[in-house]
Order: sequence, then C-alpha cells, then structure tokens
Amino acid sequence: MKKIHFNDIRIRNKLLLIYMFSVFLPIILTNVIFYNVTSENVRTQKIHDNELALRQVATNFKQGVEDAVGIASVLYADAFVNKLLDTSYDSPVDFILAYNNNFRDINKYTPVYSSIRSIHLYTDNPTVITAGGIFSIDQQQQSSHWYQSTSEFRSKYPVVTRKLANDGELDQFVVVRALDATGRSNNEKIVMINLNERFIEQLFATETFEGKIYLVNEENNIEYSTDDSMLWRSSYAAYDAVDLPKDAILFEEEYDVQYMSNWKMVGVIPEKNLLAEVRNSIPSILYLALWNFVIPTLFIIYIAGNIHFRLNTIVRKMRKVKDQQFELIPGKTFNDEIGVLTREYNRMTKKIKDLINDVYIVRIQKKDLELQKKETQLKALQSQINPHFLFNVLETIRMRSLLKHEKETATIIHNMAQLLRNSITWDRDFVTVREELQLIHAFLEIQKYRFGDKMQYDIHFDDAIEHVLIPNMSIIPFVENASIHGIEPLKAGGIINIVVEQAIDHIIVEIRDNGLGIPKDKYQTIIQSLHEEEIAGERIGISNVFQRLKMYYQEGFDVQIKTRKDHGTTIILKIPMKADDVAY
Repeated sequence: MKKIHFNDIRIRNKLLLIYMFSVFLPIILTNVIFYNVTSENVRTQKIHDNELALRQVATNFKQGVEDAVGIASVLYADAFVNKLLDTSYDSPVDFILAYNNNFRDINKYTPVYSSIRSIHLYTDNPTVITAGGIFSIDQQQQSSHWYQSTSEFRSKYPVVTRKLANDGELDQFVVVRALDATGRSNNEKIVMINLNERFIEQLFATETFEGKIYLVNEENNIEYSTDDSMLWRSSYAAYDAVDLPKDAILFEEEYDVQYMSNWKMVGVIPEKNLLAEVRNSIPSILYLALWNFVIPTLFIIYIAGNIHFRLNTIVRKMRKVKDQQFELIPGKTFNDEIGVLTREYNRMTKKIKDLINDVYIVRIQKKDLELQKKETQLKALQSQINPHFLFNVLETIRMRSLLKHEKETATIIHNMAQLLRNSITWDRDFVTVREELQLIHAFLEIQKYRFGDKMQYDIHFDDAIEHVLIPNMSIIPFVENASIHGIEPLKAGGIINIVVEQAIDHIIVEIRDNGLGIPKDKYQTIIQSLHEEEIAGERIGISNVFQRLKMYYQEGFDVQIKTRKDHGTTIILKIPMKADDVAY
C-alpha cells in the first residue's frame, strides 16, 4: 500500500487538519469530558435523593401501619372490649347499655391518627347486635380474603393485609388481630383497623421520587403501586411480572417488623430519568461549543477558501491546456507564492499558444474530415436499405407475373412507382408521418396483390401528428419483416395492424402481426445486432434502422420487439417528437 506523505495533502486539507487538531477536537473533548463528569455527579446525587425519597415513603407507610398496630394492641388488652364481646346478653337492651358504656370509647382513636379511617370489631357471639362498627363472623366473613390470609398469625400478633371489594378488586389496607388476651374466651373476637385510603394515596403520590413505586408483600405480590400501566388493583399481580426497563435502577427498602415480615418497598427509575436535567442542558452546551467554533471556523474557511479558489483557478486553466485551450488567468497578480505561479503560468501559456497556432489549424481540418466521415456512414446505412428493399419488391412482382400469366399490373405498377420515387429521394432525411404511411400503404398493396386473400392489413394513425417529421423509411422495414417473415409462411388469415399515436412528446408506432413469431435463437441474434455499430454487413433490415435512429436521437428513442411462437410478433417504436419537427 502506498504511504501518503504530508506533502501529498492539499493545502486546504492541511489547513482543515490544523483546525481539526488545534480547535475542533480540543473543544469537543473538553465538552465531552465536562458533560460526562457533570452527568456522573448529577446521577450520583439523583440516586441519593431518590433513595431518601423512597425511604421516606417506606417510613411513612410503616408509621401509618404502626399507628394501627398500636391501636390493635391497646384493644387487645382492653378488658372492657373483651367483656363487651364475650358477654351473653339476655336482651338487646342489655347489649345496647353495655355498648354505650364500653365501645364508644374506642372511636376516640380515629380523629387522632390521620392514617386511621375506622375501627371494626368482629365476633361470633350470637347475642351481640351487629351494628355501629360491630360485625358478625358469619360464613361470608370466614370465606373472605382478609379472614383467610390472617387466620394463621392474627392470634399471635397484628397482621397487615388487604380487603377485597364486592367486585373482587383490592380495597383498603387493614390491620387485623384476634382479641383473646386471656385465652379463655369461648367466642372468636377480631379487631380490624382500616387505614385511610387518602393517606395511602397521598403517601405514594410523592413527587420527590422520580420513578414507579411498588409495595410487595411476603408472597412477592404487589399490594400497592404507582404504576398505572399494570392491573394490580383488580387482583394481586406478581412483582416478577413487571416489565422493567433494561436500564432501570432499583431501590429497595425492606421491613423488619413482625407484622410485615418480608415486605419491601421497591422503587424503579429508568436511567434516562436520572439524566433528564443534564440532557435538557445539552442545547446550552451545544450553543456554547458552537460559539467557540464560529470565529475560528469562519477565519479558517475564509483563508482556506481564498487559497483553494486561487489554486483551483490555476488548476482549471492548466487542465484546459490538454484540450488545447490556452486561456490566460485574468485579474491582478499578487506577490505571494500563488501570485508568482499565476504570472509564470500566463507567460508560459502565451508562448505555447503562439507556437501551436499552425497545429491548431490542422486539428480543425481533421475535425472536418471526421464530420464528413459521419455523414458518409449515414449515407452508407441509407444505401444499404434501398437495394435490399427494392430487391424484395421486384422479386414479388416477378414471381406474381410468372405464376398468373396476366397483366393485372396497373395498380401494382402505380404502387411500385411510388416506392421507386421514394427510394431515390435520400437527400430528404426526414419525411412526414403521412408520407411514410403512404409508402407503407403502397408496399402492403403490393404484398396483398402477391398473397391475395391470404393477407389483410389495417393502418390507424392520429390525424394530429400527420405532419410531424420522422426519419425517412424508419417504419417500413419493420412492416416488411412482418409481411415476409411473419405472414408469408401462413396458409391463410394473415393480419398486419399498424397504429401510430402521439404520447406526450413521443410518437408511438405499433406494428403487430399474427404470424409464426421469431425463433428464440434468431430473436437473440436480432437483439444482439441492434447494439453492434456496423455500417456494412448482411443484416440490412431493422439493425440499420436502429443505427440511423441512434444517430438522429442518441438515447432518446426506443425499439421493443415482443414475439411468441405461433402468435405473431409486435414491434413498438418510440420516436421523439420535437416542437420544430412539423412540416406544413
């Protein structure tokens, strides 16, 4: 591999390299380092702040539960409450008197603690009236979620759980404890402390924690969450089923109290949230970096542009020298190195221009010879078509005369005369569409005279393009091939359809026959011959027409040949139509 030397680099690129390594890269590296350091510091601080925020939520929730646990413990040891629920009453009046004397006092806890909504007592004592905060432990209660989930441990210590609403959704948090301090009660007694829903919602709705919060119980189910995308309210959802972001940062606060053993508060924050503020400052960093780029960039661009323009002017003039265009560099010449180079170039160019003046004249003459050669080639292509075409016409008349032994030649001679007149007018490179179609009509009449009812033809053209000029005899060779090679082998029923229409800025010519079609190998040979730049040879039909059209229109024309065995051949010729190609 060739090594690139520093001196091989253009001056403009050298200046750009100086700018890149002296200005651009130092500024970029400085800003990247500053951004990374700032991002890491902000990230660390955000993590610390969110840890404190989650810890505060966990502590407040624990405090609310402990308030309920404390009340449950007080009622657990309250002899009056136990007596109220254990006594067998002779009449409802006796229970009401006992209720007014004992139970009303426990309602004093509700206004004191904002986390407590209400206190309910449950008993299976049949003489107790279930009203005013006292409920019967019937079969419905025994099958409820709160009763079943606390049955194992509520006699030992308070248990935190959730109630279920009538529709099966998770309801408020409750603290449940069995009331049997003496252990001698014949009745089952349970106290339920209902936590305030508003207290829970306000507790979890803290704005200081920037992610989602999940309260997970000992069975790894979600008791409460700020993630509204999950249906955790309708039923218990497993925390493992949460679709956490790949870059999520987890915060956990575990509870070590007996009544919430193995419970934990989990906070989830996507990494992007921690750096949101830093990323919001990116525009300011970019504006600052852009300002540092503007002044040196404009200066470098001006200097590099000035040098590049002056050197490029000299290079462009020197490249024209190889095409024998000896142009002087105009304008004032300066005293720097580029100015000296400009003066020396002008002096050299003027001297060379004087020395090769004679050679330049000879070159012009050579160009004229080349143009004459092109014209000769065009005439040669045209002359190849006429003999081939006239031969076929004369052979047709001769064979018809020999076979019929009659002189029905008036019409055919008229058509032949028209063909001969056109054949000797090669000084006209272009004819109108109508003239070309008249020639085709004469040819097909001759063919019809030859084949009789074996061949029919139909010519349709748009009257709007009848005066448009097209290359002389550019369509008839395709019609000739359709007649000779397509229809002649048929025994009967030969049809040739010719349609000439205008399509925007082109003339579309479609020549369709129902003959035998072109064999595959011959078709490939024809297609290949269209791209061979030969002037003479055996293929003097459509290939020569193709070459003529290419000389006239370059790549602006198109010839398509579609054929199918025993189904005929279709030629589609696309000829450009210019505004000045109209004869009146």
